[in-house]
Amino acid sequence: MSEAGTGVGGWRCGRFAHTFASIDLGTNNCRLLVARASATGFDVLDSYSRPVRLGEGVASQQVLCSGAIERTLEALEACANKIQKAGVTRSRHIATEACRRALNSADFLARVQQRTGLAFQVISPHEEARLALASCESLVDQRSTHVLLVDIGGGSTEIVWVAACPREEGRCGLDLTILDTMSIPWGVVTLTEARLGGISRAEPLAAGVYEQMVAQIMDALAPFCRRNAVGSRVAGGEVQMIGASGTVTTMAAYGMGLKRYHRATVDGTSIERDTILRIGAHLARMSVTELAELPCIGWERAELALAGGAILEAVCRQWPVNRVVVADRGLREGVLVDLMREADRDCDPLTRRAEETSTA
Repeated sequence: MSEAGTGVGGWRCGRFAHTFASIDLGTNNCRLLVARASATGFDVLDSYSRPVRLGEGVASQQVLCSGAIERTLEALEACANKIQKAGVTRSRHIATEACRRALNSADFLARVQQRTGLAFQVISPHEEARLALASCESLVDQRSTHVLLVDIGGGSTEIVWVAACPREEGRCGLDLTILDTMSIPWGVVTLTEARLGGISRAEPLAAGVYEQMVAQIMDALAPFCRRNAVGSRVAGGEVQMIGASGTVTTMAAYGMGLKRYHRATVDGTSIERDTILRIGAHLARMSVTELAELPCIGWERAELALAGGAILEAVCRQWPVNRVVVADRGLREGVLVDLMREADRDCDPLTRRAEETSTA
C-alpha cells in the first residue's frame, strides 16, 4: 500500500486528501478502479477491465501458464500507467483464486512487481467475502434479517451468510455481521474447463450436460445450507439475496433487453428468480456461436456464459429467494471502501493518540 500527504482539514483531510486505486486480479479478469472520495461515496476517475484468463489450466496443471502470464503482465502494465498518470496516493492490489491455487504464483507476483512496480497480496476466501460485502453494503434492505451474498468468480464462487440488525450508528443504518462463508472451487472458468472442454462452438450442449453442471454446484452448496439452516430462513421470507458477478449483471442486462451493457442501468436493480431460470434454460439450448451474437454477451463472455448460468441457476434452485439484487460492484469497490476508512482513521487525532499510547 502506498501513501502520501496528510491534508490540512475539512474537505482536504482524511479520505478527501487522497486519490485511491485498487486492482482485483482474478482468475478470468484484471480490473482496476481509480477514484476520489465524494460526499456520497466515491467518484471514479479511471477504470480498466481486461479478460486475461490468468487461471487458464490451473485446475489441472496447478501452475500459471506462460501465455496467461504474458497476457496478465501486459494488462498490469496498462494499469500501472493509469495509476501513475492519476497521481494515486493510496492503493491496494489483490489476487484471488488463480494465485491461491497456482504453485508458481509467488514467482509470478515477484515478476509483476519487478516489471510494473505493483505489489499484490493474495487474499484468503474469507477476506474476499468481507470485501465483497463491503462493496454491497448500500444495497442491503433494512427489512431483511439475513443476507445471502453470492459472488460468481472465474475460479471459485463465494457464498457469504450475513446477519443484518438495525442500528442507528451502523453503516447504512444496519449492523452487518458475517456468520459464515463458503468458497466452492467452481467458477465460470474452472467449471467450463472441467465440463465443457473440447465442445463444438457451433453446436448446443449435449442433452443433460447443463443439468449435470447445475447438480454439481447444488451438491457443493448443500453443506453450507444445512449448517446455517438457510433454507428455513428463505422459506420464512427473511433473506435478501445479492448477486455480485459478471454472470448476474449480464443476465440482468439481457433480461432487461439492453442492446449494450450500461452499468448505471443495471447496478442496484433486481431480477426475479423465475426470470433467471427462464433465461438460463433458454441460453442452455444455444451454442457458443449463437451466444456470442446476443446483446450484452458477445465473444468475450460467450464461452463462459453456460457455466455461469448453471452456477446461478443452482444457487436459485438451492435457495428460492423471489428476487436477486444485482450488484455491478465487487472486490475493487470493497478495497476502496477500506482505503477511505483507513485514511479517515489516520487523520483522526483521537485514533493517532490511541495508537501512540498502545505502542508506548
